[in-house]
Amino acid sequence: MLASLTSSLNLTGPRTNDRAAGGIVPVGFLQDFRPYIETQMPRLHHWLPFLEWMHELRDPTVLRADLMAGITVALVLIPQSMAYAQLAGLPAYYGLYAALLPPVVAALWGSSRQLATGPVAITSLMTAAALAPFAAAGYDVIPIAIALSLVAGLMQLALGVLRLGFIVDLMSHPVLVGVSSAAAIIIASSQLASLLGISSERSASHFAGVWQVLQTAATGGIVWSALGMGLATMAIIAGFRRWLPRIPGVLAAVVVTTLLAWALDFQGRTVGEVPRGLPPWELPDWKPGLWLDLLGPAALIACVGFIEAISTGKSMALATRTRIDANQELIGQGLAKLAGAVNHGYPVSGSFSRSAVNLASGARTGFSSLVASVAVLVVLLLFTPLLYHLPQATLAATIIMSVSGLVRVRPVLHAWRVARSDALIAIATFGATLVAAPHIEGGILVGIGLSIAVFFAVTMRPRVVVLARHPDGSLRDAERHGLPTCATVLVLRFDGRLYFANAGHLESRVIVELAARPQVRCVVLACGGINSIDATGEEVLAGLVDRLEAKGVRIVFMGLRDRIREVFQRTGLAGRLGAERFVGDERSALDLAGRLAGCAPESCAGCPLAITKG
Repeated sequence: MLASLTSSLNLTGPRTNDRAAGGIVPVGFLQDFRPYIETQMPRLHHWLPFLEWMHELRDPTVLRADLMAGITVALVLIPQSMAYAQLAGLPAYYGLYAALLPPVVAALWGSSRQLATGPVAITSLMTAAALAPFAAAGYDVIPIAIALSLVAGLMQLALGVLRLGFIVDLMSHPVLVGVSSAAAIIIASSQLASLLGISSERSASHFAGVWQVLQTAATGGIVWSALGMGLATMAIIAGFRRWLPRIPGVLAAVVVTTLLAWALDFQGRTVGEVPRGLPPWELPDWKPGLWLDLLGPAALIACVGFIEAISTGKSMALATRTRIDANQELIGQGLAKLAGAVNHGYPVSGSFSRSAVNLASGARTGFSSLVASVAVLVVLLLFTPLLYHLPQATLAATIIMSVSGLVRVRPVLHAWRVARSDALIAIATFGATLVAAPHIEGGILVGIGLSIAVFFAVTMRPRVVVLARHPDGSLRDAERHGLPTCATVLVLRFDGRLYFANAGHLESRVIVELAARPQVRCVVLACGGINSIDATGEEVLAGLVDRLEAKGVRIVFMGLRDRIREVFQRTGLAGRLGAERFVGDERSALDLAGRLAGCAPESCAGCPLAITKG
């Protein structure tokens, strides 16, 4: 980028001064500013990240690849965005509004080159849940959906500017699996009414409404032409996935069912009249009370939407071996929601399915997202009359097929093999999300709460292991491997951070082990796993050392990290014990422990801690 800039400004050319001859001073003098420009480029890229890839478009190969990828993504984006708007409880064409500006802004100010931003299933479901109370109270939900996008965008933008992208780590993989699997079931079941052509009334709970739809269907309320359109859509999408995976099956389904509805005088519900042209660029009216009511739902949409976007972005970055900046992605996603609000859009996020299409189609830069948005613009300006006969059952079937892959059992089974607590968290999150439907934030909060509880339970009660000599010559867990221990030297290992919540646990375990071994005269604390310590941890450990030393039990620290030893030096613990008590290697630590315990050399030959010769 810098090379092209200096070349265009003739920074590398010869410097001449034609002022005396009445000529114009050339721009070569800017060469003096090249060091400054070089130092400012990282800052410029931070505020304008698209500068990192914009110059690559001069390569015809890159430009052609992005054009083809953008067109391919648009063929999926246009029908999907309309379907997801229907899921959000909005007119289908509002999905096109949400697919116009947000992909452009997210591509320009995000850090992922292949991330395709726009309407997505889970965010649309959360939008529908947020709008439901307002719809029940008789409000017009369209301006509320726009305001929801604005508030969520402001929150994400603020988090990005404050560099708080690490919040994504609060939602563990088991929680994501549980939420996404339950959300897929909720989303699919919410489309049953449209798929069957049944008009349903709002119910107190999600599954009460589903039950009402099933009862109506059982009593002959199915519109068979609508169901036929839906099943045809599913068959077309499934067929294209199987035999023509490079062609967007959803587009083929939309075209075929729309033509059939027009030709056969379809009696089911269709999209209907779609306004031609662009919506007015304006923000919703400012009503303080209403905006306060949106803070909670907007915060959850901002967090879940970001997690969805950053997870997708990381997958794309891994596939392309590029980097992704969580804070920059927050800024990009926040600005995208703000742009959507200005353009009458509702909350958007990064779409995994469309990002995968974008990557598979050869996208090299964010320009592919700009191409996709231009395609949406063309549809809004020229082709909206063609959408009149698009059956709503087609959109419902599109949604069902889109989320069918989100129900995942294999990750839960894998988590069970790794850590059963993680599998139980995934199952509990799944159940809580279903119970709270359509308000999936209830399941999210349950999952995060359980994850935090398990984290504290593990860190507050870490394993303190008694070590003994294994036949292979290493020190291992004596209880697990059934190894004999030394009568006079006790070797203990503590792994993890030593802090206020678990320092007492370490102290208790040392006391319990010494009570069971009254002949022990020296304790070797294997400290290689202690990566940090706080004031409480140091105070408890120092107090334990002082009490044991007073009773004639010596302490040796083995493999202590330098930064922990520096803490002990500052607090005086190292000075009280002496430098010889802090030993780096295992052999030296055990030799010292034997001497401190008063072991006779001949008795150590058969000691369980002795290193086997040969």
